[in-house]
Amino acid sequence: MGIYEDKLSEKLSSAKWLVFFTGAGMSAESGVPTFRGEDGIWKKFSPRELANVDAFMNNPALVTEWYKHRRKIVRQTNPNAGHIAIAELERYFEVTVVTQNVDNLHSRAGSTKVYELHGNLEKNFCMDCGTRFDSGGVDTLPDIPRCGCGGLIRPDIVWFGENLPAEQFSKAELAIENCDILFIVGTSGIVFPAAHLPMNAKKLGKYLVEINPMESELSYYCDVVFRENAGKSLAAISKLAASLQA
Repeated sequence: MGIYEDKLSEKLSSAKWLVFFTGAGMSAESGVPTFRGEDGIWKKFSPRELANVDAFMNNPALVTEWYKHRRKIVRQTNPNAGHIAIAELERYFEVTVVTQNVDNLHSRAGSTKVYELHGNLEKNFCMDCGTRFDSGGVDTLPDIPRCGCGGLIRPDIVWFGENLPAEQFSKAELAIENCDILFIVGTSGIVFPAAHLPMNAKKLGKYLVEINPMESELSYYCDVVFRENAGKSLAAISKLAASLQA
């Protein structure tokens, strides 16, 4: 981590609350694919064609099968060193994860406060009565899953054209307002309105740390930048935090 370790060490030594704003690069290190491989039916469709309410209403069986396929693949992956390091940092700090990912890997790694801005693949709900069908229960239902009330059961994912979940976004805003350091991990910073959060943090004078092998739209605003993958950098940061507590 070189010279940046000294800068970050000083901030960590007095910090009480850390927020991690994570994107697709975080999940990529676990091998989470884009779900559009070279083989199979899904190569014929773009996410935009399937991830919208009109597609679901027109062909609920197809969209349901796509999400079942996605869940199966994600369940075969595991949290990586970066996910685990973030969870370990709860030993020393108040830690909040604000994620754009839908794969549930932060929670599986042990993080206890995770705000999911774009939903969660493991969660579903009835469009009519709101009954929850979480933890894979929907996968055992017929091709067109329906609730006991007769309503269609859809994934609890933010589809194209839909608003972010207001409660999750508000809690994320509050966490960022109160944190000491905001870590921006594996995100391009171009997906809005989620990308407004780190921008607002900068306006509030927060200390921003970017972890991303590639330059992003947010790099210019960060106080410290690590051009490494999330697993390597976050494991080093967790080790640094432990040494500061010794």
